Amino acid sequence: MLSAPAELADEQLAARMGIEVVSAEPERVVATMPVRGNMQPYGWLHGGANAVLAETLGSVAASLWVAPRGAVAGLELSCTHHRSARSGLVTGVCTPLHLGSSVATYQIEITDDKGRPTCTARLTCLVHKR
Repeated sequence: MLSAPAELADEQLAARMGIEVVSAEPERVVATMPVRGNMQPYGWLHGGANAVLAETLGSVAASLWVAPRGAVAGLELSCTHHRSARSGLVTGVCTPLHLGSSVATYQIEITDDKGRPTCTARLTCLVHKR
């Protein structure tokens, strides 16, 4: 799995939000994120937190796609929020929709502890293999 240099480890948004990668393969990345600490004032998981989870998963997947030599940059993120989560963990599963030589697009399905969909996202990344 990809990791930040030691001097930047505490500066990573995914770490601050409690995102934990469960498995990471080029064609499937899974991670969890706690609802607690990532809520909006109404007591629900913040939609922006879903976006951070989705972008994290897609970026990890794209990085694995171009590994060991390559670079990625997010181009577009789209999130549809289906229902709120109030507690526990949400789980994101990222799978590729398109793996091209210059663009990779991923679908990220986020579910609550009961397996119900809370958000569906799509991330498109610019990929450059060196």
